[in-house]
Amino acid sequence: MTDVCSARRRYLALWFPFLPTDRLRVQKETTGRLPDAPRALTARIKGALRLCAVDGNAQALGIVTGMTLADARALHPGLIVADMDEDADRHWLKRLAEHCISWSPRVTVAPPDGITLDIAGSEHLFGGEAGLAAQAEEAFAAIRMTIRMAVASTAQGAQALARHARLPIMDERQALRGLPVLALGLEDEATLALRRAGLKTIGDVASRAAASIAARFGADAVTALRRLLGEEHAPIDPLAQPEPLHFERRFAEPVAHQASIAACFLDLLRDAARALEERGLGGRRFVLTLFRSDGARHRLAIETGLPTRDPAPVLRLFDERIGALADPLDPGFGYDSITLFLPVTEPLAASQPRLDGSEKDAAALADLIDRLSTRLGPASLCRLVPQDSHIPEQAQLALPAIHARSPAHWPTPPEGEPPLRPLFLFDPPQPVEVIAEVPDGPPHRFRWRRKLHEVRLYEGPERIASEWWRRKGGEAPGNGGLTRDYYRIEDVRGRRYWIFRHGLYEEKSDPRHGPKWYLHGLFA
Repeated sequence: MTDVCSARRRYLALWFPFLPTDRLRVQKETTGRLPDAPRALTARIKGALRLCAVDGNAQALGIVTGMTLADARALHPGLIVADMDEDADRHWLKRLAEHCISWSPRVTVAPPDGITLDIAGSEHLFGGEAGLAAQAEEAFAAIRMTIRMAVASTAQGAQALARHARLPIMDERQALRGLPVLALGLEDEATLALRRAGLKTIGDVASRAAASIAARFGADAVTALRRLLGEEHAPIDPLAQPEPLHFERRFAEPVAHQASIAACFLDLLRDAARALEERGLGGRRFVLTLFRSDGARHRLAIETGLPTRDPAPVLRLFDERIGALADPLDPGFGYDSITLFLPVTEPLAASQPRLDGSEKDAAALADLIDRLSTRLGPASLCRLVPQDSHIPEQAQLALPAIHARSPAHWPTPPEGEPPLRPLFLFDPPQPVEVIAEVPDGPPHRFRWRRKLHEVRLYEGPERIASEWWRRKGGEAPGNGGLTRDYYRIEDVRGRRYWIFRHGLYEEKSDPRHGPKWYLHGLFA
């Protein structure tokens, strides 16, 4: 039996090992800080009070589930005890899963204490799988929920790794095969039978013929194994998401007057604001459709950089959108109906004004970006966003400003020091002819665009090595395949340049001519 994991999907599993006790602590702390003492939840089983859930502090003291309350009290008299409430735990798990929809549209619960996210196609929005996992860990740590996470090619595999594997996981295939047979999720009798037969790990079971496993331990064991290893697809049942907000006005007679249309649109926006407030949301995309009596329709869409439910700025953006149309709206014989659709919404909570009033400046900037993006088009207004790369031309990415929600904090040089990087970069870097005093020394003079420049001052080199973990071959200056030595130089006319030598002599970038030189940027 071979394990072939599908590469088309990736799943992030969240496991809350102490969900009942963590849930109790979070809910109780809303009314006051609880003492940091061991906790346990109990239920009456066969006439005796037994522990059904414990927290990490109790577990460290040797208090485990299944123990009688009397034995637990003997180990720690100060144990905090409450009644087990499985309905409350299920509701709490669903609330946690609904929060995860902000990271992936496909979220499902894995009772009694797990959540699985299908992150294929959405992980890049959060900096990859590691970035998404870090955001999830930070979010749940903020409410003091204990969590373990793992990523795998199957939902069952991700949950099994989160619950039973040693983290971090370096090799998914090897980690899955090393899991105990408990990870199959079978009944206790079937799991005990596998152990008695000497099959202690997933790899042990996978090495046996499927027919013999089914004959001895049941077909469920084979199905669980195949789903865990990715040989059989097991569809997940995602949480039902609320329907997108949709509002409509129909008219008994076609409406052609501009004032009546504007009043109707304002009513739709007010209805949307009330519905958004009830859900605790704000709109990011608004789509207005006007249905003309002759069957034609006019569709207008606007986006906002931040979620909002204030009708006034949305109405202004639609005015900007209408003003930017090449052809004005022609109502003809009038409109039969008008609809407002909100396909994109995000959580919007109340905010506390700051003493310095800085939130007003941020709101004014966001409003300006919205207006310019609506009037000129989203691609006409961009914002630079830093990327995780030390290769200069790959260290930033120009995104539409309306989609890059928060401005990045760029490093600033110490006061009085010149900038380390120029504001203007050539893409691609421009080749120059350089004369150096020694082969691997700084430039003495260089020729660029048929003009000779004498170097008066220089600073460097600043060596930037290639990103060997991303290298795919080639020696072009844009792919970072060779080492770069950068120099900040100033010519006799006071002009400042950023020049680099691409490759070292020992790297043999060109056996006939040696390393090449490029002009990469201009300082102000």
